[in-house]
Amino acid sequence: MTAGHPHEKARDLMSEGAECIQAHETLDRAAQMMRDMGVGALPICGPDDRLTGIITDRDIVTKCVAAGHDPSRITAAELATGLVWIPADATVEEALARMEEHRIRRLPVIDNHRLIGMISEADLAKHLTDTQLAEFCHRVYAA
Repeated sequence: MTAGHPHEKARDLMSEGAECIQAHETLDRAAQMMRDMGVGALPICGPDDRLTGIITDRDIVTKCVAAGHDPSRITAAELATGLVWIPADATVEEALARMEEHRIRRLPVIDNHRLIGMISEADLAKHLTDTQLAEFCHRVYAA
């Protein structure tokens, strides 16, 4: 799938200002941050402020609450899922391919070893044609 302008990069597609939750913070704090920011996922950063994973609202519900755990006693690091990211200067097509390959809907963007933003489905909806967006969704959601 060809997406966007040929010179567009991941940094052009992303939403800036992604805020990390520190790895030692609890899941109830993560849920509060998600609520306050109106997001469904948070990047997790270690003590050096480098990305160590990502946590979603679904992770909190299915891997903590539904499993009978107390979200005030489980840390973000304990539930961190795989570390998939894209360099800021990668092409939009590379970002889409990474998201499709890993079947993810949010992709952290890294520059100089630091998180600078996130690409979400909402960002894709703003930059892709309806056909391109439909193809992306089919590839990510298809079993």
